[in-house]
Amino acid sequence: MARDLRLGVAYDFRNPPESGLTHRDLYASIMEQVGWLDGLGLDLVWFTEHHFVEDGYLPSWIPVAAAMATRTKRVRFSCDVCLLPFNHPLRLAEDLAVLDNISGGRVEIGVGMGYAPHEFRGFGLPVSRRVSLTDEGLDVLKLAFTGQTFSYRGKRYAFEDVKIAPGYVQAGGPPLWVAAMSEAGALRAARVGANLLPQGPRVQSLDPWLARLKADGRDPAAHRIGIIRSCLVTDDRERDWGAVRLAERRRMAVYDRFRRESGGHGGVAGIVEGERIPQTWVVGNVEHCVSELAAFIREYGLTDIVSWAVPPGLRPDDMAASLERYARDVAPRLRAMFGGSCSS
Repeated sequence: MARDLRLGVAYDFRNPPESGLTHRDLYASIMEQVGWLDGLGLDLVWFTEHHFVEDGYLPSWIPVAAAMATRTKRVRFSCDVCLLPFNHPLRLAEDLAVLDNISGGRVEIGVGMGYAPHEFRGFGLPVSRRVSLTDEGLDVLKLAFTGQTFSYRGKRYAFEDVKIAPGYVQAGGPPLWVAAMSEAGALRAARVGANLLPQGPRVQSLDPWLARLKADGRDPAAHRIGIIRSCLVTDDRERDWGAVRLAERRRMAVYDRFRRESGGHGGVAGIVEGERIPQTWVVGNVEHCVSELAAFIREYGLTDIVSWAVPPGLRPDDMAASLERYARDVAPRLRAMFGGSCSS
């Protein structure tokens, strides 16, 4: 598998009142923005999934990706992450097959187990099942992606003689990613030979994943590592960072609430100045952004890196200038350093 660097953007479609937009207008604006970014040569569009959040946090990413696929030619779509306990794996496999055909083979899938208690309550599931639902869901997806008829019998799911139709455009189905916040998550990803979405300092997830892949006789160089590490490209930090930082505080307030309700499980890293960890921002001119992102790519051995495109409460147009410089000035220099091409 090629290890060229891929760069892109992430969307959660959160729309608090501060944006002044209706949900319909936000969706329409983002659709237009993605078509524009596709033309600028970005490689990836990622989504996140959460449920029952007041500001409209995206609960269903595949329909959005399908709509975007009809407006784009090159970007690949994925999720960081699709919450597997809330998605029946056979239905998910079918939806991915349809999206793979609509997009011409431009879909990947990142999964995680979820942790927010209100989501499990909303779906009528005990939180205690999240591990078994995720592990069995991964097993089913792997079987479904073979394109063959299969049977499965587990604690949560049991099927006899099923086959996903239509078939996948991509041989072997969409590339599979698994999120890991801990060693247990890292081992889960390695068990199924998945690419990794490390959600914290590398010692907690990346290093155990690499070690387990090697122990199982798998080549880490044949796998990909992806992270959200956002970038605000600006020549005037004081002028532009304030609004984005406020929006990021809105984002983190929801994750902090999830974490408190779950007793400290899950969540993402907070806004940290001066420390290279996922989910934090690089803010500055082109030279600064290239330098900081390059150091981060080396530290984690990244193959895929995406930036939040529209922080909660901002409008797509508010981020347009930064995103254009990210696509035109930052991304090409990083590709030149680590491999990759906007025409690949």
